[in-house]
Amino acid sequence: MNPAPGFKMYPGHRVATRPSSAHVRVTFAGELIADTRRAVELEEATGEGKKTVAPIVYYVPRADVRMERLAPSSRKTHCPFKGDASYFSIVGGPDDAAWSYDTPYDEMQAIKQHLAFYPDKLGIEVTPD
Repeated sequence: MNPAPGFKMYPGHRVATRPSSAHVRVTFAGELIADTRRAVELEEATGEGKKTVAPIVYYVPRADVRMERLAPSSRKTHCPFKGDASYFSIVGGPDDAAWSYDTPYDEMQAIKQHLAFYPDKLGIEVTPD
C-alpha cells in the first residue's frame, strides 16, 4: 500500500482520473510525437464547490508515444497527490516538455506508465469522439 498523503493533508482537494474518449495528438514542429485514443484524463479541483484548479491534463500511454524522440531529463518534482514525477525533453526540441509518474500513489495508478505534455511547448490536439 502506498496511499497519497495529499488527500489526508488537504481533504477538500480532488484529483480524478477517467478514460478519455478523445483522440489526442501531440506534435513538435509538425512532427507527430504521440497519437492515442487511449488517453487518461486527469482533473484537479478544490474547495466546497470543487472549483477546477487546472485544465484537464491528458496522459498518453507510453506505447502510443514515439519514445525515441524523448530523452530523460534531470528534472524531478513531487506531488502529494500523484507522487514523484520524472521529465523528458524532446530530442532537438524543448527541454522538460513531458512528465511521467512511474510509481504513482495508489489512487493514481491510472496514470502509471503514461506521459503528459506541456501545451506551451508542444502542439496538443484533442478531438472529442
